[in-house]
Amino acid sequence: MTGKTVVCVVGTRPEAIKMAPVVIALRDQGFFDVKILATGQHAAMLDQALGHFSLTADINLHIMKEKQSLDHITASVLTGAGKYFDSVCPLAVLVHGDTTTTFASALAAFYRKIPVGHVEAGLRTFDRYSPFPEEMNRRLTGRIAELHFAPTTLNRENLAREGITDGVVITGNTVIDAMKYTVRENYVFHDKTLADIDFAGGRYVLVTAHRRENL
Repeated sequence: MTGKTVVCVVGTRPEAIKMAPVVIALRDQGFFDVKILATGQHAAMLDQALGHFSLTADINLHIMKEKQSLDHITASVLTGAGKYFDSVCPLAVLVHGDTTTTFASALAAFYRKIPVGHVEAGLRTFDRYSPFPEEMNRRLTGRIAELHFAPTTLNRENLAREGITDGVVITGNTVIDAMKYTVRENYVFHDKTLADIDFAGGRYVLVTAHRRENL
């Protein structure tokens, strides 16, 4: 498989959930040698998310530390991802979304002239500080990437407003693929608290809140 290695980078739980269907599809295709680089921007939550899809990281940088700063995350991912790219010499690097892992690993790939594919490209608020730092992470990644996998036509239009029209493909949102992988009638929760809930007897809403703005 020399020369056919593709590295999929994940750093947080949302990235792992949304990138997992891409990894599975690429591996099922059988053409690429697909590697998962986990930065560990989220620690246990990242492993948990990958495990749900029966995936494990080929390498984990374990960068997370208590009260980590954006400077620490950026520098650690840039250095760690760069070393890994040097060791496997990938044909391409796929990043997802708008995390600091996304931007820093894309930059590391750019420094080595490795093509970058941006999954979930084109999301914009056009306010550089909202969400912070995600809006700027995705804008900068958009300037680096050569392939832009936009979920919707609106996302494609957002990229066009910035002069990005080459290499743009509308793919849909991979979180829907992740949902279809998970949601099925015979699904059984491993967690006893969840398994004991009578979902058939009532209506439930699941809310996840992880951005600084929500806290």
